[in-house]
Amino acid sequence: MTGDDATKGRLFFQSEIFGDDQPRPRRPRPTKMHREPSRTIPVHAETDVLVVGGGPAGTAAAVAAARLGAAVMLVERYNHLGGLSTGGLVIWIDRMTDWSGAQIIQGIANDLLDRLPKEAVAGPPRGAWGAADEATAAYWRERTAAFHGIVTWSPTVDPERLKTASAELLLESGVRLLLHAWAADPIVEDGVVRGVVFESKEGRRAILARVVVDATGDADLVFRAGARCDSDIDANDIHHCMNTAWVFGGVDMGRWIAFKTAEPAAFAAFMAEGRARLRFCERPFVSWRNDVALFMGPRQSGFSAVDVEDLTEIETRSRRLMIAHLDYYRGRAPGFENAYLMLQAPQIGVRHSRRIAAAARVERAQWDAGTIWDDEVGVSPSLAPRFANISVPYRSLVPIGVENMLAPGRHVACDASSHAFLREIPQCWLTGQAAGVAAAVAAGAGVSVRDVDVGAVQHGLISQGVHLSPAVAARAGTGAVIPSAAAPGARKRLKSAGETFI
Repeated sequence: MTGDDATKGRLFFQSEIFGDDQPRPRRPRPTKMHREPSRTIPVHAETDVLVVGGGPAGTAAAVAAARLGAAVMLVERYNHLGGLSTGGLVIWIDRMTDWSGAQIIQGIANDLLDRLPKEAVAGPPRGAWGAADEATAAYWRERTAAFHGIVTWSPTVDPERLKTASAELLLESGVRLLLHAWAADPIVEDGVVRGVVFESKEGRRAILARVVVDATGDADLVFRAGARCDSDIDANDIHHCMNTAWVFGGVDMGRWIAFKTAEPAAFAAFMAEGRARLRFCERPFVSWRNDVALFMGPRQSGFSAVDVEDLTEIETRSRRLMIAHLDYYRGRAPGFENAYLMLQAPQIGVRHSRRIAAAARVERAQWDAGTIWDDEVGVSPSLAPRFANISVPYRSLVPIGVENMLAPGRHVACDASSHAFLREIPQCWLTGQAAGVAAAVAAGAGVSVRDVDVGAVQHGLISQGVHLSPAVAARAGTGAVIPSAAAPGARKRLKSAGETFI
């Protein structure tokens, strides 16, 4: 891609979008209504910061808030943490370095990856980050870690190890964890969120909190609180597609890569025949092991991630395609002769449903302008070398129309084009950590998250190892006052950006 075309669609790799050209019959839904009786429910817990959703954003938010002394509770509907990075098998962690090879997504992202054993992570060594020589880039391009001829830090990880690392980091930080609990509704009083109602095997209960962090990925609580959300898409990008990923074991990815690179005509013919036979044909990606292949598609368009009938349809289609791919690859693909079905993801692969409306958002025009926000709380790599790093404003985490709530993760405020990268796992760690620090600062100061001292938030992020633009980091200063949520009204001062907050 060149020129303006280089900003259309996903720039990390080429991938097909499979449209829904066979309309599905829809059962008409009844027009009847059922009135639920009013009832009083027990309060399960009270806390300073309540995080709903234990994906990358929610995990980072909970840990960051707890590290600043806040009492934190995290509610998660599944039996594990990590969200799509684990349960969704999005085990290819996209770029954490910029085009010079400098790592700019750090903080809790590093804390999690550093906990993984050596055999649970595959990716280029640090010395290769930013390498642009043809041979090195060609090698890592086939291993999902080189784009536009430049090697990046884009590791693939063992999802089970990442689940464990996420849980241990959370618990060691003092977060109270509640699994198998589905947050149903926010508790809103006069436009202010005071907590959340959740459902579990114990029935319907409430959790009260000073600050609520909606890390559901679909802005479920923001939407149910009555705040406006955006849902427009970039039709040229995969960010609006859905599927359930899977992995095959018993493969030899080295042989597959050799076939794909050394015999391009044969590879093209293989994919063409696959499309003819299966209608949709997806190519595999490397994983953390040579004998495990990752399939991140086929990606289906034309479905809604907040429609239960559509979610059911995607799950059914994905499972049928998984079995069809296994049969086709085992019979035709070099390196897949002994392949077996290892796992279909327990979580559906949703890339987009809603994005919050906020006072500031990341937009396409910012890429060219190189905008650095005064309230920056993180920096993301850009989509291509022609663009500067992307500054992420704090206000993009604060939804309009509801108070006392933050919303990090893939529903952060941005335009459809910027969503292509802001929805990725590292960016969710980035915005989640920012939300966690801000929630703790707000709870400690007894102020709304909309009125929080952004300088204190920025300094708290720097103290936790987050990279901010040099100009922003300099303005944040070394003597910022960070309220302690553990002792309301008390203040603690950090003497330097590298000092640990206790």
